[in-house]
Amino acid sequence: LKNSPDRASGQNWTSPRQRSKLDAAAPAVDTRRDRAAFALRVTASPYRRGIGAQPGTALDRRGDPRLSRPMAKLYFNYSTMNAGKSTVLLQASHNYIERGMQTYLLTAHLDTRAGEARIASRIGIGAVADTFRTTDDLFARVKKRLQNGPCACVFVDEAQFLTRSQVWQLARAVDDLNVPIMCFGLRVDFLGELFEGSAALLALADEMREVRTICHCGKKATMVVRRGPDGKALREGAQVQVGGNETYVSLCRRHWRQEMCDTPA
Repeated sequence: LKNSPDRASGQNWTSPRQRSKLDAAAPAVDTRRDRAAFALRVTASPYRRGIGAQPGTALDRRGDPRLSRPMAKLYFNYSTMNAGKSTVLLQASHNYIERGMQTYLLTAHLDTRAGEARIASRIGIGAVADTFRTTDDLFARVKKRLQNGPCACVFVDEAQFLTRSQVWQLARAVDDLNVPIMCFGLRVDFLGELFEGSAALLALADEMREVRTICHCGKKATMVVRRGPDGKALREGAQVQVGGNETYVSLCRRHWRQEMCDTPA
């Protein structure tokens, strides 16, 4: 693109550096006016110049130091029972620590299967964690942890036990404190109903990932049944039952329906 004034405006609106970028990015056009219109769209973009952005926000690109690092996200890693969610959490945390970074682990206080304040996997690995109750302010907990030292990522196990308010608190921590938070939990209970925390995470998470396991038929398992003492699937009962992993069986939807005697009328 030649360094000449735009015939329509009479202004020289490109610098040598801009011209080199525009020459590489501009589409095939036949006239100088078409090239000028393309360049004007690029250089006048509010995201490029910070126009229209409030000072101190993510769109304000005028010297904000936070823009030197990626914006944090809220992740929801979900699955059915015995899919290895805790294993994935512990491995991800270990990867950070192995690279000299620190993490913050949280789990539900009522999950004591591996002992108090501990996250453990069925394959034998585990780590110490803080616990949360439904009355805790998790934004304040995360903020306090960041004030005590650097933290590269927050991990939340048994996230299905979060309240909707607590999921919002985690979302605010991601947005306002710029710390990534990865939640791991069940999607549905043994009756096929969403947990409160899982429903909120499905609505608010920036990214969702499924930790997969399989049904006895070989298809992906998305449901779970809880068996009673007689070995039959229960069709009523409390949603929360800590422990008793041997009473739960992960199934595909078709075989879950068979177990629950859900047949067409």
